[in-house]
This record gives sequence, C-alpha cells and structure tokens, in this order.
Amino acid sequence: MDRGTVGSAHRGRLLVEVRNEGRSAVVTPAGELDHHTADLLREPLEACVDDGFKRLVVDCSRLEFCDSTGLNVLLGARLKAEAVGGGVHLAGMLPVVARVFEITGADAVFTVHETLEAALAD
Repeated sequence: MDRGTVGSAHRGRLLVEVRNEGRSAVVTPAGELDHHTADLLREPLEACVDDGFKRLVVDCSRLEFCDSTGLNVLLGARLKAEAVGGGVHLAGMLPVVARVFEITGADAVFTVHETLEAALAD
C-alpha cells in the first residue's frame, strides 16, 4: 500500500510500503525519515498494530536517513507493539542509519537483523 510522498524532488521524500508476510507486517520506508516525513511512517506502523499485527518488521534497506524524530517514531511503534504482546524488528539498516541507533543506544532496545529474510525467519 502506498502511503504517499512529501517534500521536494531532491530532499525530504519518504515512501512507505506495507505488506503482510505470514504473521508479520512488513513496513518498508524508502528515502529520508525526518521531522517532515515522520507521520508517513508513524501512521502505517500504528495502523498495523491496530489491525492486529503484533509483529512489525521494518525493512530499513531503502532508508537513506533517519533523524531523532524518525527514531522516536520507531520507538513509539515498539511501545505500541509491546503493549499488545508484540515487537518491532529492524532489518537491513544501511550504515548511516545504523549509526544513529548505535550513538543513541536504541539498537539495544530493538531486535536488529542483517537482512529482511533473517528478520522474517526469526
């Protein structure tokens, strides 16, 4: 499902795709996750939990940038999923995105997988 884009053609764009994969909802953000685009990811993550998915897999392989606002969106989704007995798994983070998680210590509160396939097999 296409959640749309915002921003200019050069910066500030984010496209979010959502699909079901077995017992997981796979959410794939592509582009830049920041304060301008955060709601484009927040809304589908929350909708997945509201639709009964306890296990969210965020495929980060196409995420080019993530700031603190984006990190807070993912942390909020984690709390919402955990409240219903689930969790958020992150997969395929590019080094620039992984660094944000390392610096803040957020990588310790998520289950992080090298690839989407590994996340789905877990």
